[in-house]
Amino acid sequence: MIPLVFGNVNEDLVIKKVGGSPELRGHLEDMGFVVGSVISIVNRMGENVIVNVKDTRIAISREMAQKIMV
Repeated sequence: MIPLVFGNVNEDLVIKKVGGSPELRGHLEDMGFVVGSVISIVNRMGENVIVNVKDTRIAISREMAQKIMV
């Protein structure tokens, strides 16, 4: 298990755990970051990570990406 931020671009990754405060976990779950979901990193831009979640591209901060374990 590694943080999402260390995943490879264009590789399918399965979410194993979502950490952080209850508010952050709820926010991430609302965006589709739930355990068991398949996601992929599209690109990294500065301090942001662009992720493909359920056919939607979402930009999250590096800090948030470190809370998502794949």
